[in-house]
Amino acid sequence: MAEALRVGIAGLGTVGASVARVLAHKTAELTRQCGRPIEVAAVSARSRGKDRQVDLSAAAWFDDPVALAEQADIDVFVELIGGDEGPALASVKAALARGRHVVTANKALLSRHGVALAEMAEQKGVLLNYEAAVAGGIPVIKTMREALAGNSVTRVFGILNGTCNYILTRMEAEGISFDDCLKDAQRLGYAEADPTFDIEGHDTAHKLSILTALAFGTRISAGDIYMEGISNISQADIRAAAELGYRIKLLGVAQRTESGIEQRVHPTMVPTASVIAQVHGVTNAVAIETDILGELLLSGPGAGGNATASAVVGDIADIAKSRPGFQHGPVFGWPAKQLKPYKRALMRSHAGGYFIRLTVLDRTGVFAAIAKRMADNDISLESIVQHSAGADGQKTVILVTHETTEAAVRKATDGITKDGHLTDKPQVIRIERAG
Repeated sequence: MAEALRVGIAGLGTVGASVARVLAHKTAELTRQCGRPIEVAAVSARSRGKDRQVDLSAAAWFDDPVALAEQADIDVFVELIGGDEGPALASVKAALARGRHVVTANKALLSRHGVALAEMAEQKGVLLNYEAAVAGGIPVIKTMREALAGNSVTRVFGILNGTCNYILTRMEAEGISFDDCLKDAQRLGYAEADPTFDIEGHDTAHKLSILTALAFGTRISAGDIYMEGISNISQADIRAAAELGYRIKLLGVAQRTESGIEQRVHPTMVPTASVIAQVHGVTNAVAIETDILGELLLSGPGAGGNATASAVVGDIADIAKSRPGFQHGPVFGWPAKQLKPYKRALMRSHAGGYFIRLTVLDRTGVFAAIAKRMADNDISLESIVQHSAGADGQKTVILVTHETTEAAVRKATDGITKDGHLTDKPQVIRIERAG
């Protein structure tokens, strides 16, 4: 039997400890599948004394993850520290510089430094695997990088953040407010004490930027993503969507257009009958549209220690199966030096259907003024719903447009606002074509 693959794990939090447990408890299965044993030879973490429910006494301990990457007798460096700078970046660079394979679950690191790290890995002839960085346990990276060879991707979109999907699912199912849902998500551990990174779309944007590079062969450009979160979604939006046959999801969408690559993260209405609308709770889902295969939807656990650990162990196993002299494929599907510059599409030119919710004063001439603003901007309406006025003299008007542009919708709603008929800011949600 081939000699053991020696692994060093930097970071023994929820995911790192779970990876160590899986490698310890699944030794026989992994040896059979990979043709060689996998052993944890070195570890690094902030606390030595913490009970991680796995025996790591045989592993060398390093207080400094960079020292582990440089000095430990290992073949694979597993980075589970987190963060896009500091020890995570320094230790990954050190490991690659020494010609060690790297496995990471760090989407923030890859979103910011992925191309430079890919160049290092490819120069050294080693693997940089990152399945766990996007959509947890769903094998979307392997699918896009390997299984779809020969396919040209036209669009990739999905539910990439379990916290947001959990909140939107409960808001619909139980009729409770965003704030109450968020508090429950924090209590249950689905949301951080500071949930901004999740609920405002940053986490989804990091993951989407990686998928975009894989899909279209462009350099990662997380800073060019149009982004809206879900904190402004109300029960009025949830109910209106249901009445119209839609469900609201936070989607990350990347697609090729005539003006460039469009990357966007925002609340989206998807048809209730679509497959992606049935993805509930903390589950993630990624849809990939291609010229040969058509549309492929991958769905499964998107976060948590076991789901992420499963992806990390899968990446380690892939390295264990490789043999000396084997020519590894490029990190992002294209050689890093050949990734094309990212050309951002104009978001205002985005075309599609739109949901517009207006809270207006119940007085003569209001609807005529709204209709005029729509007509002036060449916006055709698919449906109009007016709710009866309440005791406060306000009523809700729901408009659903046929395909139009973002620029036209924004110009029309700006005009309606200037007319002085609104009592609240217009709510605009895009309607996404979804299988």
